[in-house]
Amino acid sequence: MTAAFDVPATVESLDTVQDRFASWWDDLGIDDVRLRFALETAVAEIAANIVEHTRRTDQEAGRRYSVELDATEHAVTAVLRDNGRPADVDLSAVTMADVDAESGRGLALAIAALDRLEHRHEDGHNVWTLVCAR
Repeated sequence: MTAAFDVPATVESLDTVQDRFASWWDDLGIDDVRLRFALETAVAEIAANIVEHTRRTDQEAGRRYSVELDATEHAVTAVLRDNGRPADVDLSAVTMADVDAESGRGLALAIAALDRLEHRHEDGHNVWTLVCAR
């Protein structure tokens, strides 16, 4: 089952993403709390990073991102695409922030929750692929 939607890259969109995720998950009928928590946590963290960090060179176009959620018998997947400049991120170098730090945990939490997290920039979009095996 697939769900897809597009939202502006604003703080308010984070509630929309969580609500749409919850509705999609409830419709799946998968009774695996660990799996739901893992993917939902990662989606929330990546969406928050998009909202906080994406930048546009053409400010008039507006910052937006899309979310595509998919479930197969083998995996649950989320693909987030934003129209920002290429994100300068090396996922292999991500570490958890110090206990006293006020930020810097999002990517580390997503990596810990998922079986696979990938980032690439293609066709003017940052593309984040989040996968939890079933």
